[in-house]
Amino acid sequence: MTLTDILNTQIWNGQSLADLMTLNVLTSFAGSLLGAVVMLVLGFIVAGWARRRITKLGLQYEALDDTLFIFIGNITRYAIIGFALLFVLNTFGIKTTSIVAVIGAAGLAIGLALQGTLSNVAAGVMIIVFRPIKLGDFVTVGGQSGTVKSISLNYTELASTDNVQTIIPNANVWGNTITNFSIYETRRAEWIFGVAYDADLKKAEEVIRKTLLSDPRALQDPEPFLQVNNLGDFSVDFLARVWVNSSDYFAYQADMKRAVKEALDEAGVDIPFPTQTLIQAS
Repeated sequence: MTLTDILNTQIWNGQSLADLMTLNVLTSFAGSLLGAVVMLVLGFIVAGWARRRITKLGLQYEALDDTLFIFIGNITRYAIIGFALLFVLNTFGIKTTSIVAVIGAAGLAIGLALQGTLSNVAAGVMIIVFRPIKLGDFVTVGGQSGTVKSISLNYTELASTDNVQTIIPNANVWGNTITNFSIYETRRAEWIFGVAYDADLKKAEEVIRKTLLSDPRALQDPEPFLQVNNLGDFSVDFLARVWVNSSDYFAYQADMKRAVKEALDEAGVDIPFPTQTLIQAS
């Protein structure tokens, strides 16, 4: 049976040609709408799976930077969702080329209005790609010190030593000098210990060296350094330098100040302090 026969039959049964065309349009639209919904759902599912997969890849291997893979995962998610939306628009016969041109023009206008925000985004991309800092590093940036908790496209979050949140715009991070205390595995602890002028310098040196190196956190390579460094107004000053693992630095440096003081006291080596003699005129 041909289309003409079907139409003649339907018209003979009391249905007009306009009704048949309306039914055909509605059926076609319903099919397109169902396909668009399915495509959007699949797009979001695939986008979420891809983001989780890429992020998990960075977390799985210690040699890979977590922040970089989190960034790549988010970009991949948005790209997949964008392609899904373009496919849906094409399904309904919408010219996507004109939409892309409009979005591009709008993006240019918004970019000019939000230059400061975009500079933070650009700096965030540079930080994530070149990785001068990463999650868990203890850093000083623009006078602010703390452990890096997160790096987003707009800002970097630090947690200070007393666990206070510090938010720094990425433009200030990338445009400032960054001091990263965690990048190397070892650090050199340094102290100045003063003893009295009448003290036995050889004995004082032995006490200081033994105290510093008897701690298991002290490293023998590179070789520790201990010498008289200065003849002050009230004391002979020893300069001591010992290498330790970066994770032990702060605790070891603080512990040794007290340990050396107690060891010198026990050995009978005087630690001088400034004194003044007042002469009363008669």
